[in-house]
Amino acid sequence: MCLRRRGGRIVKVTVNGVEHEYTGDEGRWLLDWLRTDLGIRSPKDGCMPQAACGCCAVGLDDKVVLACATPMKKVAGARVRTLEGLDDRVRDVFADSFATCGGAQCAFCIPGIVMRSAVLLEHDPEPSRESIEKDLRFHLCRCTGYKKIIGSIERAAETLRDGGSVPLPQAEGDDDGRVGTRLPKYGIRQAVLGERPYVADMSVDGMLHGAVRLSDHPRAIVRRIDASEAAGMPGVARVFTAADVPGQRSIGLIVPDWPLVVAEGETTRYVGDVIACVAAESRDQARAAAERIHVEYEVLDPITDVDAALAPDAPPIHAGGNCLSTTIVRRGDVDDAFSECAHVTEATYETQRIEHAFLEPEAALAVPSDNGLHVYSQGQGVYEDRRQIALLLGLDEASVNVELVPNGGGFGGKEDLCVQGHAAVMAAALGRAVHVEITRDESIRMHPKRHPIRMHYTLGCTAEGRLHALRARIVGDTGAYASVGMKVLERAAGHSCGAYDVPNVDVEARAVYTNNVPCGAMRGFGANQANFAVECAVDELCAMGGFDRWQFRHDNALTDGGCTATGQRLSSGVGVRATLEAVEDAFRGAKHAGIACGIKNTGIGNGMPDDGTALIVIRGADHVELRHGWTEMGQGVDTMAVQTFCEETGLPPEIVRVGVDTDSETPCGMTTASRATSLVGNAIIDACRGLRADLAEYALADLVGRSYRGTWVCDWTNKPGTSKTGEEVTHYSYSYATQVVIVGDDGAIERVVAAHDAGRIMNPTLFEGQIEGSVHMGLGYALTENLPMEGGRLLSTRLRKCGVLRAAETPDIEVIGVEVPDEHGPYGAKGVGEIGLVPTAPAVANALWSCDGVRRRTLPMKGAANGSGAR
Repeated sequence: MCLRRRGGRIVKVTVNGVEHEYTGDEGRWLLDWLRTDLGIRSPKDGCMPQAACGCCAVGLDDKVVLACATPMKKVAGARVRTLEGLDDRVRDVFADSFATCGGAQCAFCIPGIVMRSAVLLEHDPEPSRESIEKDLRFHLCRCTGYKKIIGSIERAAETLRDGGSVPLPQAEGDDDGRVGTRLPKYGIRQAVLGERPYVADMSVDGMLHGAVRLSDHPRAIVRRIDASEAAGMPGVARVFTAADVPGQRSIGLIVPDWPLVVAEGETTRYVGDVIACVAAESRDQARAAAERIHVEYEVLDPITDVDAALAPDAPPIHAGGNCLSTTIVRRGDVDDAFSECAHVTEATYETQRIEHAFLEPEAALAVPSDNGLHVYSQGQGVYEDRRQIALLLGLDEASVNVELVPNGGGFGGKEDLCVQGHAAVMAAALGRAVHVEITRDESIRMHPKRHPIRMHYTLGCTAEGRLHALRARIVGDTGAYASVGMKVLERAAGHSCGAYDVPNVDVEARAVYTNNVPCGAMRGFGANQANFAVECAVDELCAMGGFDRWQFRHDNALTDGGCTATGQRLSSGVGVRATLEAVEDAFRGAKHAGIACGIKNTGIGNGMPDDGTALIVIRGADHVELRHGWTEMGQGVDTMAVQTFCEETGLPPEIVRVGVDTDSETPCGMTTASRATSLVGNAIIDACRGLRADLAEYALADLVGRSYRGTWVCDWTNKPGTSKTGEEVTHYSYSYATQVVIVGDDGAIERVVAAHDAGRIMNPTLFEGQIEGSVHMGLGYALTENLPMEGGRLLSTRLRKCGVLRAAETPDIEVIGVEVPDEHGPYGAKGVGEIGLVPTAPAVANALWSCDGVRRRTLPMKGAANGSGAR
């Protein structure tokens, strides 16, 4: 209903049974009104107003709409429903179904999916799996691979029809939370219903809102910044430029080469550089003011190609030149070894730039406190955030407390400091809380991506089919700033032989600065790029020599005592052959199939320490506080912490509360390199030694106020080629995998069989979910995902254009768990989060070759010549 009044219409709309009157701009998006004016936070803002992700789905009368692209004029007289307005039983059934079936990981996308599914079940109480997939076509999930989402919806439908309750996991002991049980993910029920806040959902009294003004050019000298118009706009508290940063203005995870704000007289290095930022009373006011900051530039030609950047006459993007790093791995005599080879393949393989596409865009909240500053962060390392924020502010680290807010997906893309620094500088200067939340378009422009890498591989084997020599020249575009680019290329070199023992190796890997968007950490971290090259080359050798593709891999696979590319001799726990044996029947039973193995390090290693700390505080007879330093981003590290605690103490999981903030002084590095489970588990085991001894003498209630601290440190690795003992140890642990991709006669992928060696499967539901989600990401990497740039500019900043596969496009995924214990992992556990996509792209390439005989050496790949690689 709309009523006329002087100055505009009154829009009447009923939300969750309550009638409201709206008198503002009728073009305003419904999502903004629900979240900002009504404080309804279950619909999430993943991409407003792109209508790409589905996180904002709400009921509108008897249908579902995307609130981020629905203007207020369209809801006049309508009934709007959010999860808050659903029947309590429906809410409980969906929460229990998703928790029990593992349908939610980071859960940012799930409230929108639950809302749509609830409406679906009102119209069709017994939907088919196909209709559920079709209904999910409006939704993206970056974590799960959709399979457990669909299973959760099926479980909810069955429960609502039958009138019962959701059955809990039935395996023996699954209610005690110990290692190996299917304990539901920690805190997931609230997240499923949109009740667990993400940073963008948070607010405090008197809070200001921040916005950033980004560079208009990838490479240009900033001649003048005119903020006068912006400063005079309504609601603006202050405009901040480089001169307002009180401490060290350039920061970085390894190299401090990334300015928080570019100053007048300096040169921009990419289109995501921040020129200024604004604090204002509202988000809209801050953004409007940021658009009114006028910048005069002297535009320069950007350097956007690695070869051009390495040319002798190339202008330096940074003072040290355009080659950020060179990693060299050499073993044996490669030239002699090639002369002994019966078969040699030589080719160039190329992989593309990829957007992480985590569904929660970046946000931060900085609040002044009596002790300094309290920052709420979604980043992947609160202790790194604290270090860099303290540098920006010119404060000691004790004056900055960074509290983790479990995030809506990371995959490596939230390792680098983003808007946490801008929020902190503004809040510290103004003495007021400042909340910064960037848009999806800004997010895609600003944060680092997956490295595009070019790899020239020469691989040879003997007449008997034994791998004998590898030469590789690897070049990666690391973009405008270092981030962790040198480590990604170092990892590519260290994984250049894949999961095989090759005795003679000559590898050089370079990370190169350009004026493209920075590239840094992303799931796989260089190992997946290198694996695409080596596994495709292995298949080509098999064709040249007439070798059986499965047997060749089994014969050459790493085993206990074998050496990685760097020369590290693996003493135990090598599960490559076990994963191969797990998929042999599937591979041999398929008409058209591709196969690929994979290896992925656990821990950063390469001469850098891997360490973790845990703190257990007894707060009451039914309340134990468990503090650690790792980021929960959907992978389940908090659940791993709880299960380790339960395993060590025998205490029930429901008494444990998990938290992460730097004031607890449980330091660790970034949540990266698939190491969180390993390190948090070992640290908790150490902390529990004292607690277990006390529990032998006292009841838990008698221990209130006591605390127990534990640590675990690996400090015995070395950079490739720098061992002082002659024994190379680049990582303390590895995980292993083999995947088989089965395609039909038309080249469409029908099924993926993924066997993964986790050492010890800590939680089968979470393990399966991690592998399914990784395979889904790997399939997109292989076939559809790309983030192209031209002239230093992104061709699109639309999430829909990134190529992330949707539910109906994702083939069946069969996960096979393999357990070959690791000597250093807790209970033998190895990393799980990244290995899942390492073999996928080459397995797809090799499957398509088996269908049409065409070799594919560039990602993303085109489908089969007689069909399509996508489902």
